[in-house]
Amino acid sequence: MHELGVTENIVNIALTKAGEAQANKVIKINLVVGELSGFVPDCIQFYFDSLSKDTIAQGAVLHFESVPTQLRCRDCSTIFQPQDTMWTCPKCAERSVEIFKGRELYIESLEVE
Repeated sequence: MHELGVTENIVNIALTKAGEAQANKVIKINLVVGELSGFVPDCIQFYFDSLSKDTIAQGAVLHFESVPTQLRCRDCSTIFQPQDTMWTCPKCAERSVEIFKGRELYIESLEVE
C-alpha cells in the first residue's frame, strides 16, 4: 500500500517537470527501483494508471530499471553482491556489512513532447 503515496509523488513530479518544459504530453517515465526498496513495480503501475487519468501523463509508459543489492564490508571496504542470504564479505569473511545499493527509488528521466 505504500506504493500509493510514492506513485502520487511520481505523478506530481512528472507533471511539474512537464509543465516547466511547457510539454503537452508525458510519454515515458524512467524509474530506478532498488531490489531492497520494497516497492513493487506492478503496484506502482496500477496506481499510476489511476492517478494519471485525465492529466498529460495519462498513458505514459513507466520503465523500471532494477538496481541489484550491493553491500560494503565495514572492515575491508569490499563492495559485493550477496549470494542468497549470505551477507558475508567474500574477501575477509566478516559479516559486518552495510547496504551500498539496492534501496533506491527515483525518477531518472522523463520523455515529453
